[in-house]
Order: sequence, then structure tokens, then C-alpha cells
Amino acid sequence: MEVTTAMIKELRAATNAPMLDCRKALQDANGDFQKAVDWLREKGMATAAKRADRDASNGVVEIYSHGGGRVGVMVEVNCETDFVARSEKFRTLAHEIALQIAASAPKYTRAEEIPQSELDHESEIARARAKEEGKPDNILEKIVEGRIEKYKDEVCLLRQAYIRDEKMSIEKLILQNIAAIGESVIVRRFQRWELGESTQQS
Repeated sequence: MEVTTAMIKELRAATNAPMLDCRKALQDANGDFQKAVDWLREKGMATAAKRADRDASNGVVEIYSHGGGRVGVMVEVNCETDFVARSEKFRTLAHEIALQIAASAPKYTRAEEIPQSELDHESEIARARAKEEGKPDNILEKIVEGRIEKYKDEVCLLRQAYIRDEKMSIEKLILQNIAAIGESVIVRRFQRWELGESTQQS
């Protein structure tokens, strides 16, 4: 995959790593943003990524109501200091995350939280659908894998496309803010309610 100047700039904005190192990281990761961040972390070059390891026990509980009270969201976003917790930049980020949850209804914060049973169930559905579509057996697993990744993108907050910029994930948005704020930022937990929805757990 060709590494573009825009991709390098985006990685630099998120990690504060030097431009040449960002280029090398993206080339090694074949253009995969998250793998490039990990590469920079391993080399000790990503200040934003390093900050993500620090303790974040301050922050804000952002409460957002949408559509005249039809949807309600409560999200806890943490940072390291009370000073940052009170800053406009941090509060704006917390509000944007609450808006994202209201609009896109994620079920989990990160992919690791999805129960294996749910992934197995989705795999079965994807496999049955691929067979129904007449896909050849030798590529079935590749198709299932692709659809599972797409499912994770839909149900995990950090992997969702940001509602204001489809090219950016929520994880990238947070990384950019970590670089700008200078502190670790963590989405601790969230809850989303919709008027009239069943309280039964599936």
C-alpha cells in the first residue's frame, strides 16, 4: 500500500513522532494506522501512545440528551490531572464522544470486550450468508474474517468512524487529542438509553 503525505501527517498529529519515523512506521505496517502506532510505541517514539500507559483517574462524566429526550448518554472519560479535566479541549472531546455514542449506538468500548460467544455467532451468520451468496469454499474464511472485522467496527466505540469525519476513527480522534492535551485520555465506560427500548438483556 502506498504511504501518502496525508497518512504521515495524520500519524504525526496523533503521536508527535518525527516525520521520517512516521513514514517508516507506516511502510513497515503496510499503511495500517494502528500497527504503525504500535511500531512507534515499541521504538519509544510515540509520546501520545506512551501517555496512554499512564494512570488516568481524573476526568468528567459527560451527560448528553438527544432528540428532545429520546436518547440519553452518560460517558466517563478520564485524564491524568484535574487541570486538564477542567480544560475546554478535554470537555469538548468528552462531549464529542457522547454525541458519537448517541448517534452510532456502540455496544462496547473496545474489541477485546466482545464475548467470544457473540463473535462465534456472528461468524456463523457471515459463513451462512457467504454460502447463500454462492462464494467459493476456498475463500469463505477470508470473507468471514472480513465481515467480523466490519462487525467490530460497527459495535466498538473506538473503532467506529467519527460522525464528523468518516475517514477518522474515534480511537484516532482520542490519540490526536492526547498529543494536543499532553495527557493520557481513556474512555472508561458508557451507557446509552433510548426511549421505549426493552430493558431485557439479550
